Amino acid sequence: MPKEIEVKSVLNKTKRRDCWFLDDYTLNLYSSCSFNCLYCYIRGSKYGTNLEESLSIKTNAIEILDKQLFNRAKKQQYGFIVLSSATDPYLHFDKKYEMTRQALEVIAKHKFPVHIITKSDLIERDFDLLHKIDKNAILPNDLSKTLGRGVIVSFSFSTLDDEVAKIFEKGATPPSLRLKAVEKTVAENFHSGISLMPLLPFISDTTEHLERLFNTFTALNVNYILPATLTLFGSGKADSKTLVMNAIKKHFPELETKYQKYFQNGYQMPEYYKKAFAKKMKELTLEYKIRDKIEKTITNII
Repeated sequence: MPKEIEVKSVLNKTKRRDCWFLDDYTLNLYSSCSFNCLYCYIRGSKYGTNLEESLSIKTNAIEILDKQLFNRAKKQQYGFIVLSSATDPYLHFDKKYEMTRQALEVIAKHKFPVHIITKSDLIERDFDLLHKIDKNAILPNDLSKTLGRGVIVSFSFSTLDDEVAKIFEKGATPPSLRLKAVEKTVAENFHSGISLMPLLPFISDTTEHLERLFNTFTALNVNYILPATLTLFGSGKADSKTLVMNAIKKHFPELETKYQKYFQNGYQMPEYYKKAFAKKMKELTLEYKIRDKIEKTITNII
């Protein structure tokens, strides 16, 4: 069972909007995450080997959010709220606590736009509130032409293979079920797309798997695909580099030497890989006629 904690603030103003996710604010209703993705950037010694062990619910989050959004709205400081930056907004126990639904009700009340980033199909429960936000949200002026929508929904995938997902993101909704949620979200006409963050070297970044990914998602008529390479941090037993390396050694021993070579001097893939990756992603987005960012370009609109 998750712990219950109280907080003084829950809405975080970003220093500047990220061009990938358009976040003016971030909102995390829970601390830590039960999806247990081995590659997650929030991993570290303070979380323990199993992220689920440090789960907390911010019990007063809705009350605090209401006050913070009231003050922001009074000053006309509207902007996209990203749910969530450090955990998934639709963890399994959100079925019981409904913290995300309560937060969306407050967000709708104050007319802020939202960007949902999730690995879960529980989002389907809240389509009614998301439609209300999509229709009534007040957008930042600079996004009114390039976006013009109050709701963005990004589904996160590192693979389409359920068996591979069990290894690297064992607590998350399986990709096969996630795909059904993508299909339903698109059918609801939300501005929705895919975050391929991260793709796994030699596992889900192969030509065969990339073609499968792009074929699958473009067939579902998503609006964008956001691909990114793998980053791994730390050397402690609970850090992402250690956990992923252990998983590779156990389940993909033939790749162990390659992974060691890639991450022996840092947390990022080598520069030559990143350049080749960027080139391949650009080729695929052009081939499949899919955007590699959330916003439309002005030339698309005119």
